[in-house]
Amino acid sequence: MIDTVVIGLVVLPAAFGLYAYVGYPLLLYLAARGRRARAERSAEGEHWPTVSIVLPAYNEARAIGATIENLLALDYPEDRLQILVVSDASTDDTDAIAQSFSDRGVELYRLPERGGKTAAENASRFLVRGEIVVNTDASVRVDRHALKPLVAAFRDPSVGIASGRDVSVGDQEDRNVGETRYVNYEMMIRDLETAAGGIVGASGCFFASRKDLHGTMVPQALSRDFAAPLVAREQGYRTVSVPAAVCYVPRTPSLGSEYRRKVRTMARGLDTLYFKRSLLNPFRYGAFAFKLLSHKLARWLVPPAAVLALPALVALAVTYDWARWVIAALTAVVVLALAGLTWRGRAAPPRIVAIPAYVVSSVAAGVHAWVKAVMRERSPIWEPTRR
Repeated sequence: MIDTVVIGLVVLPAAFGLYAYVGYPLLLYLAARGRRARAERSAEGEHWPTVSIVLPAYNEARAIGATIENLLALDYPEDRLQILVVSDASTDDTDAIAQSFSDRGVELYRLPERGGKTAAENASRFLVRGEIVVNTDASVRVDRHALKPLVAAFRDPSVGIASGRDVSVGDQEDRNVGETRYVNYEMMIRDLETAAGGIVGASGCFFASRKDLHGTMVPQALSRDFAAPLVAREQGYRTVSVPAAVCYVPRTPSLGSEYRRKVRTMARGLDTLYFKRSLLNPFRYGAFAFKLLSHKLARWLVPPAAVLALPALVALAVTYDWARWVIAALTAVVVLALAGLTWRGRAAPPRIVAIPAYVVSSVAAGVHAWVKAVMRERSPIWEPTRR
């Protein structure tokens, strides 16, 4: 009986991982098979709703000018577009640079004190005029033709949130090459979820909401890009991914900065899920609850399950050869990961060490995030990841 329990602890992280990353996508594929996502037309002669783009920024003087130029160049009727920069009490030249675009219609609102990204987005609720509100980041670049497909998704009255497609980009010298493969995988999952009815999390870099949904207050310690689809589902709307709404997201330059970003993102995600935990009830929310459990919670349970599995595996290794082989294999992965994490070459590390480094770093970040969530450590304010 004891051996059975201990073996169960060893199998647990593998079971969560295989289901979340392989089994769940397969179930989505089967559910979406034969269903064709509705394509939205975007003919020039059709009516386009008014749109407000909200750009939170904290000390983004190096990037804010280029970001605003990027938004001003979007293919969308100028007379139907509002660009609102919300400065999170920046202490550099962010405000002055944003104000220099006032003659081109760009508006600036400055928070009196730092509150974090969600606080800045909350403040914009009273300033946006558009029927559709788009949230984006100062560190990304939106494709010139991305806005119309994103907005066109709202011609379906069942859609409350529309999420763009992240494309991870970076230099050959980046140490964080594993992120690109993960982002591509995540976008594939969102396409399958959309075909099967809708997604459970939007892209924080580029997503749009109906104005009434954007007007919902989100606690500033939570993630609006995750909370928004949850709020939408509560109000009877669905959230979709729009492949043509491309947003280019620079990779974080190192695994260290990626680690910090993952800890922050997952900890806030866990808090957001707990805040909206009623949506996990499959008897009330059906397929949406199933997707939320599978896409989010099952993935997030892998790191703590792995922590429980390690001592159980060591205990089994005293008796079972297979446990010793598993420990040897895991040791090899960790050694490769350490080689990737300590890589000193000028070029990016080879895949044989880069991928293990990304995986091990992600698992460690997941454990750290759970500790922060369980200890109720809130991080509404942080230094934005410089990309």
